[in-house]
Amino acid sequence: MRWPHGLGRAWHHRRVLLARLLAIRPSDETQLILIAVVVGVLAALGYALLRTSLEQVEAYFFGPLHSLLSIDLGGWRRVGIVLLPVLGIVCLIPLMLLFPGDVGGYGLPRFLEIVNLRGGVIRARSIFITIVAPALTIGSGGSAGLEGPIAQLGGAIGSNVGQTFGVTGTKMRVMVASGVAAGIAAVFNAPMAGVMFAIEIVLLGDFEIHHFTPLVIAAGVATASARMVFGNALMFDVPAYTLVSYWELLLYAGLGVVVGGLAVLNIKIFYGVWDLFESSRLPRLVRPVVGAALVGTVGIGLPQVMGGGYHTISEAMHGDLPWLLMAALPLFKMVTTAITLGSGGAGGIFAPAMFMGTMVGGAYGAMVHAIWPSATAPVGTYALVGLGAFLAAAAHAPLTAMFLLFEITNSHEIVLPVLFASAIGTIIARLFYAESIDTEALSRKGVELKVGRELTAMNALTVAEVMHKDFASVPASLDLHSLAQRFATSPWIYFPVLDHGERMVGIISLNDIRTVLVEEELAHLVVVADMMTREVITVFPDDTLNRAMEEFGRKDIEQMPVVARQDPGRVLGMLKRQDVIRAYNEQILGRAHGAYGAPMH
Repeated sequence: MRWPHGLGRAWHHRRVLLARLLAIRPSDETQLILIAVVVGVLAALGYALLRTSLEQVEAYFFGPLHSLLSIDLGGWRRVGIVLLPVLGIVCLIPLMLLFPGDVGGYGLPRFLEIVNLRGGVIRARSIFITIVAPALTIGSGGSAGLEGPIAQLGGAIGSNVGQTFGVTGTKMRVMVASGVAAGIAAVFNAPMAGVMFAIEIVLLGDFEIHHFTPLVIAAGVATASARMVFGNALMFDVPAYTLVSYWELLLYAGLGVVVGGLAVLNIKIFYGVWDLFESSRLPRLVRPVVGAALVGTVGIGLPQVMGGGYHTISEAMHGDLPWLLMAALPLFKMVTTAITLGSGGAGGIFAPAMFMGTMVGGAYGAMVHAIWPSATAPVGTYALVGLGAFLAAAAHAPLTAMFLLFEITNSHEIVLPVLFASAIGTIIARLFYAESIDTEALSRKGVELKVGRELTAMNALTVAEVMHKDFASVPASLDLHSLAQRFATSPWIYFPVLDHGERMVGIISLNDIRTVLVEEELAHLVVVADMMTREVITVFPDDTLNRAMEEFGRKDIEQMPVVARQDPGRVLGMLKRQDVIRAYNEQILGRAHGAYGAPMH
């Protein structure tokens, strides 16, 4: 069958056009932006699942189960409230057994380590764990927050989406940060606060400006998606903000001083309780049960400290709580949060920090308003500023706090008070405690996250990306004369020495045999096993190049074997110092010129 001439020509043009369209490959920057859209949608969905799970658990524990246990908050039967967080932790134990080490405790420090030092690759099962574990802990009355887990959930989603699209290196950090920004943005309907959270708290300020766009896109998409599900309402009510006089900024500065000191106290209590549980002889699975019982015991007298505390935050912001209660609640919240997370419950410290700041600000505001009633704003205004200031001081993140309050109040007037209180609170906190509540756990392990740009470049690459798999090895029984001939024809100056089972028993270099080679007869008699070095310096494929350079510097060597982590006797490849330096230079040049690295696969 022959096509009409005009129709055939049209079809030919369409085929050519289609072929050209298929041949178009978007730039790496465009690819990251498109992936960020996917991350934003999925992070919002993850937030919806986590929030819905929490609400369902909370509705059951403080509804049907509350009635079943005949708990009466107005009488002696209120002691039964102790059982609620205990039962929640009991429900969590099977998950702890199924995923040992991955469930419970304050997970953000470990998350920061993975993002900043281990390439940002997060397992998919973290998504499931981060939805279920905090919902059971917080929903049953555990004193912890939802926002930290949501940040980790968003980061895990960003990492897994990135892995699906073949993202690696610096771009993987961008994808994780995009997920974090999207998660926080979805919680607060505050896209810029989400972006600042990702930059200040997760990336610790080590950020390239050309990566800003994917974060903003992911946060914006997540905010819009979350609004379609939950509307514009937050998990707590925010009052209208008013600044009575600019002289009042001095009082907000005073609030910053108070908040800074209490933020340091919070860190000390948190890790003090953590240490108590870590040094305890109690079995690891029993600790969270004991912790839940202690939190429930405090909850008998002060039920406000249980759960996320969003309702109590709303009450304080509207001036519905007495001064004495607002003054007492921060200390009890510090203790119960430390017990919940230090014993092994799951959750974050973002919401508890907001709770503490709101109460401190409310109590401070009630005091100054009683002294200068006509010259100061209502109690709720100080509670609102206290929320941001405490958050900034505890996490060392003043910009996050400022953007958060600006976006949730839609008031430019709040910027100066929050800026004063947050900046002073952060300065006071840093003055007395160098680490934030998020980085202290890593500092105790000797892990340094606040690295320079060069060290970050070395940590963004792994040994597996640079090592040579086509290396040469020699048997331990080989004579030195034959070994010298191999050195003469090989680019390698170090040979791993293998036994009959092909397992490494040592290493030998050209320098090791120079003196023996002078004696011709001796070179035929002496074998490699007689001259080799038995204590071999090695690295693993998943080690960073920074770690590799440290190993090179130990004995000032130029090459070393790469071995399997599970089987250190099996050699997987060889690593050259010059290749590590070359990879470092390429990484630095790529970051300096705004490159996105190698094309995504």
